[in-house]
Formats: sequence, C-alpha cells, structure tokens
Amino acid sequence: MGKRIIQQRRGKGSPTYRAPPYKFRPSLKYKNQLGRVVDIVNDRIRNSPLAEIKYSDRSKGYIIAPEGIRVGDSIERFVVLLSRVTEGMQISAIETSPNSGPKLCRTPGSFATMVSRGKKECIIQLPSKKKKKLNPNCRVIVGIPAGEGRREKPFVKAGKKWIAMHARGKLYPRTSGVAMNVVDHPFGGGYSGLGKQKTVSRHTPPGRKVGSISPRRTGKKR
Repeated sequence: MGKRIIQQRRGKGSPTYRAPPYKFRPSLKYKNQLGRVVDIVNDRIRNSPLAEIKYSDRSKGYIIAPEGIRVGDSIERFVVLLSRVTEGMQISAIETSPNSGPKLCRTPGSFATMVSRGKKECIIQLPSKKKKKLNPNCRVIVGIPAGEGRREKPFVKAGKKWIAMHARGKLYPRTSGVAMNVVDHPFGGGYSGLGKQKTVSRHTPPGRKVGSISPRRTGKKR
C-alpha cells in the first residue's frame, strides 16, 4: 500500500513540518518609544540579523537590522513613519497597516521605493515593480536589511544543509516525484519522464493535485 504524498501530509495547517517555537526570537514589533541598539543577534529562522533594542521603559524588543546599524545607535534614525519618508528613498520592513508589525521587504537585500506621499495615503513600489497604497502612519525602516550575500557561501557538506533545513522545519532531503514508485506519487514508476500530463485541474482530488495546477499557460515563451 502506498503512502500519502507530501501535499496530503501537509494538509492545511498540519504540524508535520513545523519548527519548534522555543528556537524563535520574539515577534517583530515597533514601539512608539525611544530606544537604543544594545546588540546585533542572529535568528535561526530568519536570514536577516536582528537588532536588539532597549526602550526607554527598560523593555526589550527586536527589529530587522538594516545595513549600517551599530550598537549604541538610536532607532529614531532608522524606524520612521511612512509620511516622513521622501520620494525615491529605499525602505524595508514595512507595515501594511498601523501597528501591524513589519510585513513587507524583510529578506536581506530587498527594499521598496517611495513613489509619492500624501496626507491620506502613500504609494510605494515593491521589488516586483507592483505599486501599493499604504496608510501614512505605517512604520518602516529606512535602508536595506543586512545579510545580503549570505546565500553566496556554499553549504559544502550535506550535513550542514540538513541542520539548516530542519532548524526551520523544512522537509529535507526531498525526493522528486519521478524517482518514487507508482504507488507513492502520480509521477512515479516512469522510466523516462513523468508518464502523464503535468497540468491538472483546480478541482482535481488531493491525491492527484501535483504539477502545474490550473496554469494560465504552458510551454516556452516565444
């Protein structure tokens, strides 16, 4: 009897591949208080380093560390309201609504560009070139998240990659469907290729919904 495929095991909200929460740093939030950077720390579930902040009420918090930040810096230099950002400036760790916490452009090297600002809404351009309207009271970080280039260093050994993936709750190593037996995957059992059509309908049963699900187009662009 075959086993369930990966999509079925994951399901919707399945804890099968979930990283243990005790390894996480606290969630990232902006406080409306004065603060100073006391340390730059690493978070194993994020690619960007975090800046540890000590606020005026002696509480501690974390923000995504932008390039150029140092221990002893005041966060007022980096965390500002969207209404105070000038046109053409690079911003990151952007809130989608006031006090929602950073949601956009949090990975190393990614940033959005300020297009225009007004009293009721501000327009930013995301890395995908898509423009988005946001509330002027949303907080952002001026600059680019640090850590760009860390992916350029190879893992070298398979064990290092295994540790990194399992620390984040990722499935690794992952076997391709064509390498499985026919009872374990719809693409399995073939000697050369998939053995059946890759595109499937949106209403396909979960055990067959693999490959290109309801694609807009297929084939090479000409």
